[in-house]
Amino acid sequence: MTTVFDPIDLSGIQLANRIALAPMTRSRAGEGGTATDLTVEYYTQRASAGLLITEGVQPSVVGQGYPSTPGLHSAEQVASWRKVTDSVHAAGGRIFAQIMHAGRIGHPVLLPDGLSPVGPSPVTAPGQVYTHVGPKDFVEPRELSDSEIRATIADFAAAARNAVEAGFDGVELHGANGYLIHQFLAPNTNLRTDGWGGSDQARVRFAVEVTKAVVAEIGAARTGLRISPGNPYNGIEEPEPDAVYHALVAELEPLGLAYLHVLEQADGRELTLALRKKFTGTLVINVFSEGPTGPEHHTVIDDGIADVISYGALFLANPDLPARLKAGGPFNTPDPSTFFGGGVKGYTDYPALTD
Repeated sequence: MTTVFDPIDLSGIQLANRIALAPMTRSRAGEGGTATDLTVEYYTQRASAGLLITEGVQPSVVGQGYPSTPGLHSAEQVASWRKVTDSVHAAGGRIFAQIMHAGRIGHPVLLPDGLSPVGPSPVTAPGQVYTHVGPKDFVEPRELSDSEIRATIADFAAAARNAVEAGFDGVELHGANGYLIHQFLAPNTNLRTDGWGGSDQARVRFAVEVTKAVVAEIGAARTGLRISPGNPYNGIEEPEPDAVYHALVAELEPLGLAYLHVLEQADGRELTLALRKKFTGTLVINVFSEGPTGPEHHTVIDDGIADVISYGALFLANPDLPARLKAGGPFNTPDPSTFFGGGVKGYTDYPALTD
């Protein structure tokens, strides 16, 4: 029987185990959206994972949705990430960069030069976003034109190329959690009636075209995609997600991607299993069926439901999580008050078992 501690070949990349660090926004980037020495320490501490997936990294200036998040669209950003990847590789780890365009999530005060958040349609997200000048109501995004959509696709491809230049083993495209790719997939945020919306097939087009562009730039073996069918985060409404995600995976399957990463909802196991039958590559799962992914959930590997399991908050608080899972604990408790922003506290000061 395959267990979570067994190695796996990820499209030619050898992973030491089937445990992944899930992508998590930490809002601790340096000036100009660069990785810092603390970023290096944070990811290196967790290099015993089979695969590290970084926090969301914006592919362009307008793609930023939160304060102090990193990018991969400038030479300075690329150079800063090289320090991270070199250190992780020296520690025996493998690391993918998650490329995330926030779309309508964000606010003009976070963006330079009079820029404003964009989206598939001018539909304002509910709620507020935290900024360096306090909470701000979301604004109505500017609808992307056809030419701007194509330019945005090119931004994803350029960021993927920059990721490889920075030493990453590959990239994960963020198609989940209500950000731009997800906004194109969802019927309440994509009201278009052109070739980019109006039907399930048209709503998957942006996700497919972004993925194809990245595959053309760096190869399918270095490209993964994260999805979260039915996830209401950031004001997304997908009351009947099955059809659009079946259509999406049908388009992706022939590409030979490194993996598909499913952020599973409480009632999403049936769809996860159906997508697994359609997708013959590596399936990564982040289990939310009983709340956040916990130490008891790695049985999804034993049961053949997925090939790799990703952990978020549990890995945030336990830098040596694979060793703790193998030992059966004990586990440090995550401190939500330190999830976003700040310095060492709640970032690199969680103790390992050997401490």
